[in-house]
This record gives sequence, structure tokens and C-alpha cells, in this order.
Amino acid sequence: MDSGAPNSVTVPYPERVRGDGDGWVVSEAGNAYWGRHGAAGLLLRAPGPGGSAAVLLQHRAPWSHQGGTWGLPGGARDSHETAEQAAVREAEEEAGLPADQLTVRTTVVTAEVSGWTYTTVIADAGEQLATIPNRESAELRWVAEDEVADLPLHPGFAASWERLREVTASIPLLVNPQR
Repeated sequence: MDSGAPNSVTVPYPERVRGDGDGWVVSEAGNAYWGRHGAAGLLLRAPGPGGSAAVLLQHRAPWSHQGGTWGLPGGARDSHETAEQAAVREAEEEAGLPADQLTVRTTVVTAEVSGWTYTTVIADAGEQLATIPNRESAELRWVAEDEVADLPLHPGFAASWERLREVTASIPLLVNPQR
């Protein structure tokens, strides 16, 4: 019997197939770090108002590790990936950023513990790209570099932010990147 109501289909949010890097590494001190082969995040810069640099930040979902803090789109590296490949993949998964719109400038190892590393990949985009958050993000926001430290930052990102500012200060922002 037809009720006249339209058929309803629930389509789950497309999730990444778990990679071989997903999992925790526990240091000799007992601290846990995400990423069996290390982790990487993307520090994406783009021109802001007046030409100053803005960076894309992720407000981590409340349920996630260090939820409620701001950091970079990023995550676990798989065994076959470079830090650059992992950061770009994670940025596409978590923020909907197309790889062909990013120009990687450099990489910086910003944490190293018991053989585990976190690498920040610094990249530029010609404009502040539109984002599509996944379930790991409460919000994605373009933030002026000078305002980043005013937010409640993920502890790892907070510990590396000043060093990253020094590195980015030595790399001119590409306003019209050539791909």
C-alpha cells in the first residue's frame, strides 16, 4: 500500500577507509599520540583583507581528542605516504580542500617523541578557499595570522605556533600561485 509519502534514504557521510596509520602510539612516558607512522597537518595560508596572510583553522569537534580546541586539518600518516601527501589528503577529507588549489611551500617537523613525529606542511592558496567540514570539525575558519594565538589552541599547535610564524615570515605568501 502506497502512503503517498516520498521514499527517504539516509546516505551516510563518506568516511575515509581506515588506513594502516590509524592508531595510537604510546611514548615511554605513557603519553598517547595519534598516527602509527606519525601524523601531519596542513597550515594553509591565503591573502586576507589588505593582503595580510590568513590561515585556515579547524575547530575540533567536541567528541574528538582535544575537542573544542583550534588546530590544523590533519591526521595520521599511512605507511606509504610522505608527510606532504598525508597533510594534503587529510585537508581534503576534513575541509574539502582540493589538492590542485594548494601550493606546498615547505615542511617543518613540529613535534618528535619516541620516534613519533608530527609534521606541519605549509602551503599557500591564491584565495581563501571555500571549505566543507566533515564530522571531525565543529567549524572551519580563515583567521588572520595575528589573531591565531587569541583562540583556545590545541596544545600541540599552541606549542609550535611561534616557530611556525617564524618559518612563514621567511616565505613570501604566493598571491597568485602557479600550478
